[in-house]
Amino acid sequence: MQKLFTCTLSERKTEVFTLEDPTEIARQYPQALWVCDTHTQPFLPDQVHFVVLASGETAKTWASIELIIRKAREASLARDGRLIAFGGGVVCDLTAFAASIYMRGCHLTLVPTTLLAMVDASLGGKTAIDLLGAKNLVGTFYPAEHLMICTPLLHSLNDTEFFNGLGEVLKHALLAQDTTLYQFLTEHQMAVEQRDSDVLDTMIRLSLMVKQSYIERDPTEQRGIRDALNLGHTFAHALESVGNMVEFSHGQAVAWGVIRALEAGVAQSITPKPFAHLYRSLFDQYHFATDGKVADIPRFMQALASDKKRKGNEVRFILMEGQGKHVSVPLPKSLIHQVIS
Repeated sequence: MQKLFTCTLSERKTEVFTLEDPTEIARQYPQALWVCDTHTQPFLPDQVHFVVLASGETAKTWASIELIIRKAREASLARDGRLIAFGGGVVCDLTAFAASIYMRGCHLTLVPTTLLAMVDASLGGKTAIDLLGAKNLVGTFYPAEHLMICTPLLHSLNDTEFFNGLGEVLKHALLAQDTTLYQFLTEHQMAVEQRDSDVLDTMIRLSLMVKQSYIERDPTEQRGIRDALNLGHTFAHALESVGNMVEFSHGQAVAWGVIRALEAGVAQSITPKPFAHLYRSLFDQYHFATDGKVADIPRFMQALASDKKRKGNEVRFILMEGQGKHVSVPLPKSLIHQVIS
């Protein structure tokens, strides 16, 4: 186990480690309750206490939270007990939410098993469930004490799931204060796609450090700094809602949404054309399908209207002024129609 860095979010700290085998954590916390899903259960360390959830976005419900809490109570987990998430973003979100409300907060460790969860859902403390047909409508801020990055787990992913995570990594490349992550991605494409362990370790560390630079300055999204991480997400979440949150994977939707944001930024004379072209080429280099158009525009616009990041009745979009420079602005409906259809 090797420590990478500590992320400080208000009064709470998340220590980020790399490890080769999750059994290291099982030995350290033998009484913890592990939360997994049907996909990750076969990869659990031996002889741990665990609860199994259904896999996929449809599991992000109150019923799953109640199941975790019931199992924690049956295991006599006290307030000083520990929940360990072992799964993708859904499992991490659910476990963190449950930990934040169980006895007003118990210990929490996240062991993300997908690339998307490693670079997105695991760091930052945002927890959520879907409710009333809206994605992430109910949630809390509850940073994990420990984030364990185990890249050998990524070899178990199919290609589709692996590339879903790359959508968030590429998004972080735009948000970085310099082009280090962009250059790394362009120079190591083959090694990334072949899942070279050393290359993935570096890529994930660089991506997480971009996110860290935003969330430490704005832990609970009060200053507008952390809003930058929503780049592409306003478009993406509406697309996911139109697809009932099952037709489109999150990473693919984010990639599509980032390109829509770049197009909107160019149309508004906010995003320089060379910058938009540079990152459009990066998404093309990694084979993301970003040219898809929305067929049901009224339904898409209705989903936008319920976006949880709106201010009053105004939906705001993250657009890029250049490398690592973002603005949050409303967009005319006519322009939204233009970039999605």
